[in-house]
Amino acid sequence: MAKIKITKIRSTIGQSERVEKNLEALGLKKINSSNVVEETPSIKGILRKVNHLVKVENI
Repeated sequence: MAKIKITKIRSTIGQSERVEKNLEALGLKKINSSNVVEETPSIKGILRKVNHLVKVENI
């Protein structure tokens, strides 16, 4: 599987609790925090829900 780097670039203030939990599931807590994960269908689904808060880069 391909690996992707996910970086949180926006705050979750004003977002729903579901969005906050999705970001926490990706391993992102603070702004500018990054995590490298494998690109699986479940990760793609989470990214679809939080794409306005994160930046995704292929590795």
